[in-house]
Amino acid sequence: MPDQTPDTVTATSPDLTAIVLACTLSPSPSDSSSIKLGTEVLDALHEHGVQGGTVIRVVDHDVRFGVSDDEGDGDEWPGIREQVLAADILVFATPIWMGQPSAVAKMVLERLDNEIAETDDAGRPLLSDKVAVAAIVGNEDGAHHSSAMIFQALNDVGYTIPAQGVTYWVGEAMGSTDYQDLDEVPEKTAQTTATVARHAAHLARALRAMPYPAP
Repeated sequence: MPDQTPDTVTATSPDLTAIVLACTLSPSPSDSSSIKLGTEVLDALHEHGVQGGTVIRVVDHDVRFGVSDDEGDGDEWPGIREQVLAADILVFATPIWMGQPSAVAKMVLERLDNEIAETDDAGRPLLSDKVAVAAIVGNEDGAHHSSAMIFQALNDVGYTIPAQGVTYWVGEAMGSTDYQDLDEVPEKTAQTTATVARHAAHLARALRAMPYPAP
């Protein structure tokens, strides 16, 4: 089999798709810094040939607490889950509250816990050949802690995390400025977002070309 160089992988792999799960606490039509940064990651992915553009504001949906794929009684997680399973790249966007991911983010991770037991015909987790990155915003420290919690959980259910797979912005300690209130995207955040997209697209194409082996 020929070597899969980065150029070969990019040139020969099928088109990829991405989805953003935005775990803001604010329902529509409120503005959201998490959605802003998550959408910027999506835009950066488009520059690498990644298609799609679905942004799901989880709090707008009746997602029930639980760890199954369907908690019944009108639970809207099954519809969201189908879109997550169909996407090659998950952008997990969350604000920081009290130094941690939002309660909505934790609820989503709990719902994804079910995927540990869901396998394909070869016995591999359904998410094993998919990539996940994080987009985190807040007005206090906690981006590294939050990404560590998110990545550990997503890796458990099968996602692969690319190198430097998180972009974030945190404001001045005890400040009141939100990311969405900035006049322009800070240079370092923009550079990091571009890196996240570049690495995520490359890794997703590599996994599409050479999936993980079956047990």
